[in-house]
This record gives sequence, C-alpha cells and structure tokens, in this order.
Amino acid sequence: MSDHHVYKKVEIVGSSKISIDDAINNAVAECSKSIKNVEWFEVTETRGHVVNGKVGHFQVVLKVGFRIEGS
Repeated sequence: MSDHHVYKKVEIVGSSKISIDDAINNAVAECSKSIKNVEWFEVTETRGHVVNGKVGHFQVVLKVGFRIEGS
C-alpha cells in the first residue's frame, strides 16, 4: 500500500436545460464512465445559452481530478 497519491486533472464541460447542479452532475457522471478513480471537481466557469430572452441551457466548465492507478 502506497503512502502517497498522484493525481491528474482534465477539463470538461457539462450542460443542462434544467440547472447548474444538473450540468455538474451530468458532466461528472459521463466523465466517470471513461476515467477511473475520479475524486473531485472544481467549477472554473459558469455560463449559459439564451433563447428568446430565457435560459436555454446552463453550462459549467469543470476541472476533474482523478487518482493515477497504483499511486
């Protein structure tokens, strides 16, 4: 068992018509399907798409941290 860990971060963008929280959850869930050992996320940007004067989509840019296998 190692007494230290090494991590890597990737940047992803999640979106949702429902909410910022839903956009975050969508992004983390999809990322976790292809990347093992996801352990944290940071929201670095929040934005949206406006359609006819109303919010059409919420978008969030996330940095997702995951532990390198074996570290």
